[in-house]
Amino acid sequence: MKPFLLIGMGGFVGALLRFYVAGWIQSLFESFGFPFGTMGVNLLGCLILGFLGGLSEHLGIIPQEVRLLVMVGLLGSFTTFSTFGYETLCLLRDGTVFYAILNVAVQVVLGLLAAWAGFVLAHQF
Repeated sequence: MKPFLLIGMGGFVGALLRFYVAGWIQSLFESFGFPFGTMGVNLLGCLILGFLGGLSEHLGIIPQEVRLLVMVGLLGSFTTFSTFGYETLCLLRDGTVFYAILNVAVQVVLGLLAAWAGFVLAHQF
């Protein structure tokens, strides 16, 4: 039962953070008609998860409870891949194929690079 509570608590916080951080980022770019808020939280989440995963693998300093709370719960709900899929579908539906392709390409490529950067950064400690 404890793992479920840890994941749930982290998920609650992560979802609230996603709502506020994505909204804040999106408000900075309102006139573009592009989902910058979702992209921002996905890239940030990938960076943080890569960093924590790297620390965990390299130094073994992250206890299982913290992994469940932060890496599974908080970051799992903070990153918004399901929203990414829906927003890409909406871009396609609205006829903005270029934006849809750009959204997929940027989030996938930069997400992988951000996760790698976090992982490499963690190995510097």
